[in-house]
Amino acid sequence: MRQTLTIFAVFTTAVAVASVATGAPRMQRQTIAEAVASPTRSPANVARDQYRHPVDTLNFFGVKPGNTVVEIWPGGGWYTEILAPLTRAKGSYYAAVGPDFPNGGKAVETLKAKDAALYGHAQLVAFPAQAGQPKVPDGTADVVLTFRNVHNWRMGYKRGNVDYSPEAFAQMFAMLKKGGTLGIEDHRLPESASAEREKTSGYIKVSTVRRLAEQAGFKFVGASEVNANPRDTADWPQGVWTLPPSYTLKDVDRAKYAAIGESDRMTLKFRKP
Repeated sequence: MRQTLTIFAVFTTAVAVASVATGAPRMQRQTIAEAVASPTRSPANVARDQYRHPVDTLNFFGVKPGNTVVEIWPGGGWYTEILAPLTRAKGSYYAAVGPDFPNGGKAVETLKAKDAALYGHAQLVAFPAQAGQPKVPDGTADVVLTFRNVHNWRMGYKRGNVDYSPEAFAQMFAMLKKGGTLGIEDHRLPESASAEREKTSGYIKVSTVRRLAEQAGFKFVGASEVNANPRDTADWPQGVWTLPPSYTLKDVDRAKYAAIGESDRMTLKFRKP
């Protein structure tokens, strides 16, 4: 036993010395909790953890540090600050931006320029990708995640108000490996509400998201209430943007909406068979 430990110690020392000698970076895998707790995240983003519950959300989706992770429409990079460092040692991270590609990736490019060690491996691709645009190769992703975006596709955002959600789901299905996971979080419209409100309010029904996913070939795995907010009645004068962080009404009833907090959200997990 002592001889085995001695050999292991010598081997470990040799690897460490070789890494120093060659200048090779020694990156260790982070857990989700460690990535979320990192001091490299911006304080403004950390302040929103109380509404977005990133540790529980990513654990529910089953994200692992060694995964190839695709984030659809990373926006200002809120989840990029978590997912890119999480995957840098052993995994891969795609920021799928668009339809104004590459302009939609400015926040990710800023993070890459700021800290190449943490974010340099992030790859920008288009979504939904059009002919000739860079995209996630088919059948390569372990996990595809999209946070508060399905309602945009349903509303035809930046596509002349024409619903392109079936196209979006088809492309997400194509980029995943067999057995891969699709994780969706979005603003939840009550099932009793008129479906017409999905076109203007920023809210969308769970049944609509499930229908779109299942029509694309996905199998429903389960739902979590980690991002639920029972104080949100989903019937605000300017839709979901009435609530924080948008505060579309500016100072009108701001305290009231601040007390409600961010929207009530579905958190759904699907699998590619």
